[in-house]
Amino acid sequence: KARRRLRECDVGDKFSRLALPKASVLLPLLLRDGRLHLLLTVRSMQLRRSPGEVCFPGGKSEASDKDEIDTALREAAEEVGLQPEKVEVICRLVPGIDKMNNLVTPVVGFIEDTFQATPNPDEVSEVFVVPLEYFIKPLNYKALSYRASSGHSTLMHCFIYDDQEQKKSFKIWGLTAHFAVFLALVIFGERPTFEVDYDLDNLILSAENNFISLYASIYERKKSNL
Repeated sequence: KARRRLRECDVGDKFSRLALPKASVLLPLLLRDGRLHLLLTVRSMQLRRSPGEVCFPGGKSEASDKDEIDTALREAAEEVGLQPEKVEVICRLVPGIDKMNNLVTPVVGFIEDTFQATPNPDEVSEVFVVPLEYFIKPLNYKALSYRASSGHSTLMHCFIYDDQEQKKSFKIWGLTAHFAVFLALVIFGERPTFEVDYDLDNLILSAENNFISLYASIYERKKSNL
């Protein structure tokens, strides 16, 4: 069912030719105890940008990458030792734009529950999993109002997840939370317990419209700066 819903939302290369630097993240889904979970990482404290923040495996596109899927798989292999052949890639979802104005494409794939991450310490300090349902029915959530440098105003989700296995809490917010929420909405088709910026009766169309207005606001600012 999850595969079918995701394939219906596949944007393919629809946004690939937009005039922004490209990046991709892998949203690795796994089935554990009959529930879908999402694998996340914590960025190394040695990194210059966003050290210690929770994110998905991913990074900037390189010239040798064929497409966004290639980028996401290469980065996941480099960061957590997840080999491309161990990922069943399902789709690309509506992209986002990070604070560096990179066009970030989320690539969704299924992995085996038995996968043992081997984090690259230069990039990743920890790896953990969260039940996907947490991103529509969280126990600890707050919404932050966020105004981008382009002047575009949006709602930013912030989740605190208490990991029982690791006996610690993780803060999941920003673009990572944005992608996780959208993924959960697509798969479960349920209303979340908090407000979202989407028309839930037309989820894909409203997600694309939100993205296009965000892109337009950045593009207009670029033109006015020129």
